Amino acid sequence: MSSVKVAVRVRPFNNRENAHDSKCIISMAGKRTSITNPRPGCPKEQQVKNFSFDYSYWSHTTPEDPNFASQKQVYDDIGLEMLDHAFEGYNVCIFAYGQTGAGKSYTMMGKNEVGQKGIIPQLCEDLFTRIKENSNEDVKYSCEVSYMEIYCERVRDLLNPKNKSNLRVREHPLLGPYVEDLSKLAVRSFKDINEIIDEGNKARTVAATNMNETSSRSHAVFTIVFTQKRYDRVTKLSGEKVSKISLVDLAGSERADATGATGARLKEGANINKSLTTLGKVISALAEMSSRKKRKSDFIPYRDSVLTWLLRENLGGNSKTAMIAAISPADLNFEETLGALRYADRAKQIVCKAIVNEDPNARLIRELKEEVAKLRELLALEGIEIGEGIPDPKSITRSRKVSLTMDDGEDAYERLKMSEKLIKELNETWEEKLRKTDSIRHQRESVLAEMGIALSEDGGTLGVFSPKRTPHLVNLNEDPLMSECLLYYIKSGHTRVGRQGASVNQDMQLNGEHILDQHCVFENKDNVVTIIPCEGAMCYINGKIISEPTMLKTGSRVIFGKSHVFRFNHPEQAREKRDQLVENKSPMAETPATGEVADWSYAQTELLQKQGIDLRSEMEQRLMALEEQYRKEKEEADLFFEQQRKDYEIKIQTLQEQVDRVSMMSSQTPDDFASEDDETFEECVWTERQHQLAEWAFRKWKYHQFTSLRDDLWGNAIYLKEANAISVELKKRVQFQFVLLTDTLYSPLPPELMSEEDRDHSRPFPKTVVAIEVRDLKNGATHYWSLEKLRKRLELMREMYRNEADLSPSSPEPNIDSITCGDPFYDRFPWFRLVGRAFVYVSNLYYTLPLIHRVAVVSEKGDVKGYLRVAVQVVSENEEIPPGIKQARNAKISFNDEDYFQKKLHLKQSTSTGKLACISQADIRVVEGQGQNSDHSGSEDSDMSKQITKEELCQGSELAQEIDEGELPDHLKLGSKVMFRVTVLQAVGICSEYADIFCQFNFLHRHDEAFSTEPLKNTGNGPPLGFYHVQNFTTTVTKSFIDYIRTQPIVFEVFGHYQEHPLHEQAREATHVRPPPRRSFPPTLPVSKPVPSQKIGVLQMPSLGHALTKFDLLVWFEICELAPNGEYVPVVVDHSEQIPSLGNFLLHQGIQRRIVLTIVHENGPDLIWRDVRELVVGRIRNTPEFNDSDSETTVLSLNLLPACYIQQPGDDRVFFRFEAAWDSSLHNSSLLNRMTPGGEKVYMTISAYLEVDNCAQPACITKDLCLVIHGRDSRISAPSVRFRSLRSLFGAGFYKSQDVNRVTGVYELLIRQGTSSGSPGVQRRQRRVIDTSSTYVRGEENLQGWRPRGDSLIIEHQWELEKLTRLEMVEKARHVLLLREKLAEQNKTQELSKLDKEASNLLTKAQANKVEADDKKVTSHEEKLPSGESSSSLDSDGDREKEITSRCIRYMTQGRMPLNQSTPKASETSVTPTDDSDLASSSESEKMNNSMLSSSTSDLFRPISLDCKKSPSNFSLCTTSSDTSEYARSPMKDGEAMIYIPDVEEVRVSPIVSRKGYLNFLEEKTSGWIKRYVAVRRPYVYIYNNEKDPVERGLINLTSAQIEYSEDQQAMLKTRNTFSVMTKHRGFLLQTIDDKDFHDWLYAINPLLAGQIRSKLSRRKQPESLQI
Repeated sequence: MSSVKVAVRVRPFNNRENAHDSKCIISMAGKRTSITNPRPGCPKEQQVKNFSFDYSYWSHTTPEDPNFASQKQVYDDIGLEMLDHAFEGYNVCIFAYGQTGAGKSYTMMGKNEVGQKGIIPQLCEDLFTRIKENSNEDVKYSCEVSYMEIYCERVRDLLNPKNKSNLRVREHPLLGPYVEDLSKLAVRSFKDINEIIDEGNKARTVAATNMNETSSRSHAVFTIVFTQKRYDRVTKLSGEKVSKISLVDLAGSERADATGATGARLKEGANINKSLTTLGKVISALAEMSSRKKRKSDFIPYRDSVLTWLLRENLGGNSKTAMIAAISPADLNFEETLGALRYADRAKQIVCKAIVNEDPNARLIRELKEEVAKLRELLALEGIEIGEGIPDPKSITRSRKVSLTMDDGEDAYERLKMSEKLIKELNETWEEKLRKTDSIRHQRESVLAEMGIALSEDGGTLGVFSPKRTPHLVNLNEDPLMSECLLYYIKSGHTRVGRQGASVNQDMQLNGEHILDQHCVFENKDNVVTIIPCEGAMCYINGKIISEPTMLKTGSRVIFGKSHVFRFNHPEQAREKRDQLVENKSPMAETPATGEVADWSYAQTELLQKQGIDLRSEMEQRLMALEEQYRKEKEEADLFFEQQRKDYEIKIQTLQEQVDRVSMMSSQTPDDFASEDDETFEECVWTERQHQLAEWAFRKWKYHQFTSLRDDLWGNAIYLKEANAISVELKKRVQFQFVLLTDTLYSPLPPELMSEEDRDHSRPFPKTVVAIEVRDLKNGATHYWSLEKLRKRLELMREMYRNEADLSPSSPEPNIDSITCGDPFYDRFPWFRLVGRAFVYVSNLYYTLPLIHRVAVVSEKGDVKGYLRVAVQVVSENEEIPPGIKQARNAKISFNDEDYFQKKLHLKQSTSTGKLACISQADIRVVEGQGQNSDHSGSEDSDMSKQITKEELCQGSELAQEIDEGELPDHLKLGSKVMFRVTVLQAVGICSEYADIFCQFNFLHRHDEAFSTEPLKNTGNGPPLGFYHVQNFTTTVTKSFIDYIRTQPIVFEVFGHYQEHPLHEQAREATHVRPPPRRSFPPTLPVSKPVPSQKIGVLQMPSLGHALTKFDLLVWFEICELAPNGEYVPVVVDHSEQIPSLGNFLLHQGIQRRIVLTIVHENGPDLIWRDVRELVVGRIRNTPEFNDSDSETTVLSLNLLPACYIQQPGDDRVFFRFEAAWDSSLHNSSLLNRMTPGGEKVYMTISAYLEVDNCAQPACITKDLCLVIHGRDSRISAPSVRFRSLRSLFGAGFYKSQDVNRVTGVYELLIRQGTSSGSPGVQRRQRRVIDTSSTYVRGEENLQGWRPRGDSLIIEHQWELEKLTRLEMVEKARHVLLLREKLAEQNKTQELSKLDKEASNLLTKAQANKVEADDKKVTSHEEKLPSGESSSSLDSDGDREKEITSRCIRYMTQGRMPLNQSTPKASETSVTPTDDSDLASSSESEKMNNSMLSSSTSDLFRPISLDCKKSPSNFSLCTTSSDTSEYARSPMKDGEAMIYIPDVEEVRVSPIVSRKGYLNFLEEKTSGWIKRYVAVRRPYVYIYNNEKDPVERGLINLTSAQIEYSEDQQAMLKTRNTFSVMTKHRGFLLQTIDDKDFHDWLYAINPLLAGQIRSKLSRRKQPESLQI
């Protein structure tokens, strides 16, 4: 017994693996092979797996590697050993296994190059070499070969073409499994066996082409039967040794998921890999049997596959077997390589029992004869007499009986036939076998010739070719690719044409209609071919039917029947034709005179013409009839289209008039629709201050454009969506998206977006425009289009789309230039792209002080792209520059005082009126631009700009006179010449994606050609880019020049072009824009829209005013099922995702259920739940997104049970609980009626409509729930990761309680004041913008979730502008500090004091303006206060402290106006709003005074509820309306009560956890510390009972909380590491474990306070260290 020899061989990387930069995961050392898991994060014990084999061949490197295993080494180790076993008389098998492309074929077959041959050719060559070297005459050798292919469990003979059908695999009790009628050919030399392999491969290729199968998906088995016959001279007997050498080329193993096959292709792949799967099962079963004793229950599934059935003896049987596992070294194929190694590891455990096959023929003949005798006796007993030899089954008539069936179930007569057939094959002599081989070869050649496939005389070339002398016929087919594929020789004598089953054998066998058994005869006599048609046969020569013998000429078209078309070729006549053409004689060929090609179409046309059918005339007549019909139909269609166009134009005009009327009405105020009784407005007499305020308001709101930007974004979204859809369908690889561009110093608008005529230099703020960002992924470019350009290009895109749709698949490619005059998707782009801009201030020229600036290069988005080092200094005319620096020629520039100060005057006038408005720049910091009424305001402004009087010109001259000529330095005297130098030194930190870098610079007032440096190569590595470019400037000193160098910078622009644009890989350029503060964003949208109520309908949100109060709601959602004890028990919730507000409800199928909601919030008089109006469930789906529309059939309103308040011991929060009965079968949804398949989830949306006290609309709480439905009797447990700890298994188990089976939702409820009227500006801001983003566009489904940008784009752009402003201020401040430092170093005290004086004057002036503005604000507020609340109530009486207190209270009450003039005082039951603006906005006052507002002002301005009891158990409503169940939707009139609207919004829980752990809590009115688990997910702090608690028990909103830390408080409480958290409703004292933990917690909750404490501690430690 011997085990299977197993070898593993690793190949080098292929091209695909090199392209993916694959890493080698295979290593070999001796016989050991190791594989490394490339996946990150796997355990250490699973990273490396080791395997041990008989041979480990390292072929990954080149032959120069000493460890490299060549083809020769593999053969010497495995092939020679197997060849020795074959000469010893053993059966031998070698098979290679591995995935596709792993090197199996290379190892087995190799290449026809020196040193590249595989195992099979080397083994065959050595076999015949040893036979030739044999000198013993008593030993004779013989070899027989067979070659078969196994494809889809079907066996095909590759050496005998007569065996066209699939061969049958049978099993003999003595021989075992064998292939019936498989050809066995005798070979004499290596040349013979090599030719047989070659012919078999060629026949296999031809068969694969005809069968539409590929050889790569089949197994090839090449078998050599090696016989050694030895004659013993002593005994005069001959003995034989027969060895069966099986060389198996297995198909490559493929993974279905890797190939991506589906449907029928997947089934075919399963059948193909069936044999490999069965082979794996057999190897595993044999390995298990080899490791233990054999049992009766052991079963080896050999018969499950043809491959394993035929190789049964080689696998664990009578054979010496070797297996070569070919593996890939790449990490891409880790799974396949690991599977192959495991496959080989199991195979080496198989034990084979090989024996020497001595004289098998004699033994077999004897046993077969005995079996034949027994079978004859058995048949004789049944009355069937059979003589010697194989009887004819037609001559035997017998009845089937049970006694004719043998014990193994096989028919005795069939067994007799099989045994005698085998005896006949075994008794064949060697000469008979050779004759049989020659006969089969001749048959194969004749069959191939009959098929039209000719062989050369030597038989080596296979294919179709034209003979040089023999006349022949070639086929013509309608398909040009199938023409001239079949060739039929016309031999000397007679060549018969007819059917296959004719009485006389036919040389050309044809099938089909009108083909007779004996159709015609070709007579070839003296190279003259004559066709003789049989009686009744349809034979056509050149389109004429013939009935008599006709001589054929080369080129004649021959048609048999109706479908067989041939062309007659005669090589001798063709040569004579060429000779006759040379001698100008008449040709002897039948070729078309017109020069047309004699193909199938020509032959058919010729046939029809000769029969009297003129196709051309008939087609022309039909074509003319069709053209006439088309002309009539086109005229009718044009008339109909013209009528439709007129009708649609009338409809469009009518709709346009309606839209104009609606837009006109929407832009008017309610006062415009007053009744006829209203009198006209009386003329108002304004004071001077009122005029100033009105002028300031007009100037301010004139340039606000928030609403107009929203109109442009939402109104043009449909065009943007359509452009993207057309781009996707036409595969243009161009993306369109909105972008906001503002004309700033860092990002000036190009002329195509803002022309010079549209620029308003008097604007106090730069204008913002809505543009289209065009990302050209094909060329790696980005362009910006205006909205007008997008609409124009969209028309061309639509035209291109229509032209593309009109083209048929066979049409040529359209000429885009002829259709649209250019591709509308693409623009030309410059080679160099702008990297960024930098600004260098040159005020050091005023002090003759040289400075080297390091300024940031900032992109248009505000990103720092690198730094630029620039030197600026005053120079003399004769000063030389250092060597190695490039100097450009001297440039002369001029500064004109009149033009310069005139532009500065416009800016000063535009901002001077803002000072009269008593408001600072921070209060009007918005995205600026032209406002809503742009046409009106623009015309007025243009009129104002034209009215430049002499006084304004005088003011401009006064600006120039502010410069004192006496204080000017000597080198800057007016009228003198001054020369200064600007040196561009280096560029640092420019990204390596920009190749060539150059810089250009210019002055702000100068619009001539800029000054530029030479481009430099940028590698991204090494030293900085050194420009060292010097530019000298000479100018005449004027006042404008002095003002410029003191206040204005020089603009530097850095350009470069991309080496490899990131858009080439469809990747966006990283912007890294710092997100604005959270409260600067608009309120986040809810996760899902509310399900419409069947009772209330869709809630229409009216115009909302100020927010009265805000509550944070914690809502618990539960689904209860009816338990056997009759109670409703909450179902299990899977919290394995460990994310708040998420969880999967695990339901049972077909059980009654209830949905329970519990609302938890702080106790306050402003929020009282009156009742639950309705609970609706809908949107049942299996995806998180819902794209359908709600309908009555999909929405179900549940039956509500009475709601109640719950009192929790020790918890004074409000717990409002209600539930509803839910019958899921009423939805009629299969998702809820059946069990949920594995890996799938069911989603649904619930909406609860609740009545809130004092509110005119219900509050709506909406939540998406996730469900998984199990069987009715299934035992469900939560698969949470937290539940799997030993503590939860063996401890008390907190989670055995049912209060964890719930899902939490966090909501923010704002009670807002409902207003039905307001100022025109308020109405314009609150009006509904026409939103076209949701309008369907054809092809929208191909955009893969793409959406146009909306309001968030405005907020992000506002932050970008803020960042650019700050960068500009930082650069200016850096320059001043650098200048001051250099002046101090050179002891220029006079200049330094002058600089400090200027800075202090500017600071004093700014502070004075701010104080004046603040006082005017307070004064204007006092003027608006009603009687009883004027400033007299805050009289200071001259006391300094009272005056300060009065001013503080004024600041605190600033902007907080009463609701109306009739609002009672605090002692009455009225309410006072918390803030003048929306609580969700982020104003400057809220940012600065957040902690003060949350503590001190919360008691002063907290809303006081109506006259209701404070106890939550009794909520009686006191209202003036008699009917409280109906909601008022009509606008309020004067005298009506104030209405409030609840606004509920679900809060998206942040996935980022800033800090989590345990904290000790000490709440108000408690005396003991409570340990709670806390997770900080800003802006909320979530409180849990312990670490494993998956349900949020409470939350703290950090945006409205005040964090305090006091050492005195710690000393008083005698507790360390404590800090307090004060909210509007309660206070907490929190304690941490140690000091480090204390600072970490404080930093997570309030980073600013934590930084202040650390700074304070560090300052305290510094004096201590100095004392030490």
